[in-house]
Amino acid sequence: MSEESEQPIVVRKIKKGGHGGHDGSWKVAFADFMTAMMAFFLVMWMVGQKDEVKEAVAGYFRDPGKFQQQGKSGVLKGADTPVKAPDTNPAGTPIKKKNESAPTGEEKKQLNLTAKNILEELSKQQAFKRLKKNIKIHMTSEGLRIILNESEDAPAFFEPGSAKLLQKSAIILVTIAKELGFLSNRIVIEGHTDAGYMGDKVYGNWELSADRANSARQLMEVSGLWDGQIREVRGFSDQFPMIADNPQDPRNRRVSLVVLYQCKEAQYDELEVGEDLMAQVE
Repeated sequence: MSEESEQPIVVRKIKKGGHGGHDGSWKVAFADFMTAMMAFFLVMWMVGQKDEVKEAVAGYFRDPGKFQQQGKSGVLKGADTPVKAPDTNPAGTPIKKKNESAPTGEEKKQLNLTAKNILEELSKQQAFKRLKKNIKIHMTSEGLRIILNESEDAPAFFEPGSAKLLQKSAIILVTIAKELGFLSNRIVIEGHTDAGYMGDKVYGNWELSADRANSARQLMEVSGLWDGQIREVRGFSDQFPMIADNPQDPRNRRVSLVVLYQCKEAQYDELEVGEDLMAQVE
């Protein structure tokens, strides 16, 4: 045999572990680091959220089973949550809901100025002297309300039992329309009757109140209002008398022009549509 074949075979055994760093323990440390970072960013996200979101998250951790039972667990805008937002803040003052927004001071000032301008322009009209007692202007929670009511003694704005405007009184609506046309606010026109005129089955108080409001709309739209400024025309029949203790009082026959605050107009658009009940019909 040669010398090479006579050399003994040496087998080296390498012991794993020690300071080599290849046992996978670094993965545990990295996972702990990532968990801490996620918790940190979650806290930072929560700090910038609204109170209702914080309440919803807190509610989940207090009772997560409640969310699972109802099948709803969203806390972001547009999601459902079984946790009710508080009605008051920590100071004890009421929290305004979305549909409880108030008009701005500038808008109130503008509508008040418009009311003064209307009165100033009406005072220049000869018909205003005769109809002054038939015109009322109020600032309400909805906005500016202008009421044109009939008289006890003689017709003021409409022919009796008819939706035809009196020519000598039409200048009042024309003057008002010119001033309201400068506003960006939308307008609702309401028609009301007293409880005295019943008409017949074909044409009664409902038809008369709606037709009078519509007659006012037609004249005002060609007299200064911008296209689309009229939002609604309503007929209320004798359901809302101005003289509540005497529903048959002729002054209950009236047309009201409501100049809506922009926030009030927005409420009409916030219609929540629920489940289609027709889907349950087989």
